[in-house]
Amino acid sequence: MPYKKIAVASVLVAFMVIGMAATRPQDDKPKRNLKVLPKDISHDDLDKIMDSWKVALGVKCSFCHAPSKDSTSHRLDFSSDAKPEKEIARHMFKMTAKINKKYFSFNKNEQGAAIPAISCITCHRGNAHPEEK
Repeated sequence: MPYKKIAVASVLVAFMVIGMAATRPQDDKPKRNLKVLPKDISHDDLDKIMDSWKVALGVKCSFCHAPSKDSTSHRLDFSSDAKPEKEIARHMFKMTAKINKKYFSFNKNEQGAAIPAISCITCHRGNAHPEEK
C-alpha cells in the first residue's frame, strides 16, 4: 500500500517537473537578422509586417526565406540570407520608405506619425513580379 502512494506521488512530481520545464522560457532567443526593420521590433509586429508583404506579393514565406539546412526539419531559416529575394525585399522596403519620406511626409496621423502612402501593394498588387508598363 505505501508503495502505491510513493508511486503516485513520484508520477505527480514527474509531471510537475515536466510541466515546469515545458513552460519555462527558453534562454536562447531565436536568431534574428534584421537589417531594415527595428532590431527591437516585437514578434507580433514583425509577423504583421511579414503578413502584409506576403499578401502584397501573393507569395508564401518561402519566397524570401530559405529552408533550414537541417534536412530533417521542414522549417524555414528566417535568419538566413541565402535567397536573393530577401535582399531585394530589403531594398524595396528602403525604396518605399525613401519615397514616402520625400514626397508624402505631410501625410500624418493624429499622433504626428507618418502614414505611408506607398507600400509593396502599390506596385505588386498581389503579384510576385509586378507588370512593367
